[in-house]
Amino acid sequence: MSDYRIDEGMEVTLHFTLKLEDGTVVDSTRDKAPATFAVGDGNLPPGFEHPIKGLAAGESGSFEITPEHAFGQHNPQNVQLLKREDFQDMEPEVGTVMSFADPAGGELPGVIARVDDVQVEVDFNHPLAGRTLTFEVDVIDVKPAQTH
Repeated sequence: MSDYRIDEGMEVTLHFTLKLEDGTVVDSTRDKAPATFAVGDGNLPPGFEHPIKGLAAGESGSFEITPEHAFGQHNPQNVQLLKREDFQDMEPEVGTVMSFADPAGGELPGVIARVDDVQVEVDFNHPLAGRTLTFEVDVIDVKPAQTH
């Protein structure tokens, strides 16, 4: 066993489960391969990296992550009304996640929130925005990250 602890410059392998307030599992690696990432590489939001810093291989923890440190608060400005006629080639259904072109030329996922005869309301907030999440981790390995 190594004495390395999770910190900047470390490569971490862990199993995690992400749960909503009511215990619903949103994401988990427990039924598949563990996640491996370098601290600070952007794979985990900083709010998820921060609480696990200092953990070593073989340790585990459960952390409550507030919306500010997870996926942000729900922002009403991220809910937009689009014209129903813009959806000619498909039928927008409430709850469907669709990709929309963003001004920068990329793709932005949005959830259809409401549909009427004239307009379609699309919510571009992250689906977990405004949620407090429980982040459970079991650290499998911590070692210095390979710098290429």
